Amino acid sequence: MADRRRQLVLLRHGQTEWNAADRMQGQSDTDLTDLGRTQAKEAARLLASLEPLAIVSSDLRRAVDTAAELAVSTGVSVELDPRLRETDLGDWQGLDHRQVDRDYPGARTAWRADPRIAPPGGECRVEVADRMLPVVADLLVQRPDWPGRVIVLVSHGGAISALTTALLGLPLDNWPALGGLANASWVQLSQIVDEARPRWRLDVWNASARVATDVG
Repeated sequence: MADRRRQLVLLRHGQTEWNAADRMQGQSDTDLTDLGRTQAKEAARLLASLEPLAIVSSDLRRAVDTAAELAVSTGVSVELDPRLRETDLGDWQGLDHRQVDRDYPGARTAWRADPRIAPPGGECRVEVADRMLPVVADLLVQRPDWPGRVIVLVSHGGAISALTTALLGLPLDNWPALGGLANASWVQLSQIVDEARPRWRLDVWNASARVATDVG
C-alpha cells in the first residue's frame, strides 16, 4: 500500500558566532561558523536520504547557507520565503543573555514561559506561528504531489518551535513543553492524507547528526 502521509521536516540552521556567544539573534542576519557549516553538511548528508520533494528556507543567511548544503546533497533547488524568519526580538537583538537579564529582570523567563509575551518592540511566538502557518497552507495547495513525500523547511529554533506547536494544535499554556533545538537539528511531522480531518503528528523532535549538541 502506498504511503499516504505528507511528511514535513523543519531544519534549524547551523551554529553562528552569535549562538556560540549566547547573543540573541532574532532577525539579525548573521553567518555560520566553521562548525555551523560542518553541522549543515552532516545534517544534509542524513536528510538527503529522505529525497525531499521541495526545500523552502528563511531568507536569512544562516538558514540559506544551511539549506544550500541540502540542495547540494539532493539536487533540489531552494525556495526562499521571508515568512520563515526567526522571531523578531526587538530591543533584545544583539544582546547576550546576561545583558537581557540585567536590563530586563525576569522578562526573558516570562517570555519563554508564555507564547503571548513579546520582547520590547518584537514579536511573540503566537505572532510568529501566525506568519509561518500560511507557508504550510500554501504548500498543501501548491504541491498536490506531496503525499508520500517529504518537504523540508529550513528555519530557526524559536520559529520552528512556534510552528510545530501551532501545527499540533497545542493549547497556548502547553507551548513551552517542547524544549530547545540544537543547531542543525530537525523536527519531523506527518499528516495522513486520507483521514476525514487530517492532523499533524509529531514523529521526531531535536534529531541531529550529533556534530555538536549546542541547544540554545
